[in-house]
Amino acid sequence: MKKLLGLMALAVVAFLAACGSDGDEGNPDTLVMGFVPSQDSETIADTVEPLAEELGNILDKEVEPRTMTSYNGVIEGMGSGQVHIGLIPAFGYVMAHQDYDVEVILKSVRHGSETYKAQYLVQEDSDIESLDDLEGKSWVYGDAASTSGFLFPASQLMDKYDLESQAELTSEFFSEANAVGAHDTAALEVYEGGADVATTFDDVRDNLEEDYPDIKDKTRVIGYTEEIPNDTVSVISELDDELVSDIREAFLSFNEDEEMLQVMNDVYTWDAIVEAEHEDYKVVEETYERFQDSISLE
Repeated sequence: MKKLLGLMALAVVAFLAACGSDGDEGNPDTLVMGFVPSQDSETIADTVEPLAEELGNILDKEVEPRTMTSYNGVIEGMGSGQVHIGLIPAFGYVMAHQDYDVEVILKSVRHGSETYKAQYLVQEDSDIESLDDLEGKSWVYGDAASTSGFLFPASQLMDKYDLESQAELTSEFFSEANAVGAHDTAALEVYEGGADVATTFDDVRDNLEEDYPDIKDKTRVIGYTEEIPNDTVSVISELDDELVSDIREAFLSFNEDEEMLQVMNDVYTWDAIVEAEHEDYKVVEETYERFQDSISLE
């Protein structure tokens, strides 16, 4: 899977490089903004167009939204300088910061909180009542670089059951473990009976109720992880300080724009944006150190 993610990331970077951007490295005429697939990539691509357009109007630049097929696609794009702004989760940010000196400037607020939890989702009629019942079951998650989809649940289970490696967790503790691309896809795998348990952000089902009105009747949550810092708006270090300041202020101005808030809520369930710094993500950095050898961009 890691090899496949790497190939996909390289394909994205090659595509972005072909697009190019005018202007100097620190102040390009065109800014590329990368989005990770918390839901179907095509859905995100359509939804974020107004946000990119409004950001471009404020900055007096063209802003091109790019929705990737994996978290690594955004991170690798930022590492190569072909993606300038990344809307990436906590763990993706820490990876990008460690490997490419990417800087966090903002973080999201959901339901009045700057943190969230990952949840374990099973079918309503499942015999799984707690984490103790997960051994020997099939597990699905969105992406191996997802903070709530994979890393925090994996770390929690490894600690709880004295598992020495990620491989022991995915190959021995669980009967099967598969990345399916997005949080909503993982939840639907359980809803449709394709897997025993899914790990997603809390509560991914809110995004699915319109199309699957019975999803909360047919599934239930059996547990949560510890608190996780919310998603970031991060930028590459090569951008000029003045431009970074303008980007920060532009995003903060969306707090007063109901249309932009609705776009962000539709895409990532963001209710507001606040300023952030690297210190906010220290707890995630500790988890990164545990998994960095198995979750990489190579």
